[in-house]
Amino acid sequence: MRKQRECGPPTTWDIDSTLLYCDICIGEIELGNRPNTHFNKEGWTNLMNKFNSRTEKSYDRTQLKNKWDQLKKDWKLWKDLLRG
Repeated sequence: MRKQRECGPPTTWDIDSTLLYCDICIGEIELGNRPNTHFNKEGWTNLMNKFNSRTEKSYDRTQLKNKWDQLKKDWKLWKDLLRG
């Protein structure tokens, strides 16, 4: 049976946190921690540690993955809107 995570307070993402998150993601991609379409275990660990230490937040991998997925959806929508 799958372990359910207790729901804590919702995460809040301001523009500065989002930009920092994107910068850290780019850094991990450049380090080779996204060999295909997803970050590897080391990449997620680095993302979580770097983001949390720089923002003094305590987001877990699931919260960061949810943000990644949302940013990807937003990017796809923006790309489609540009095509017309």
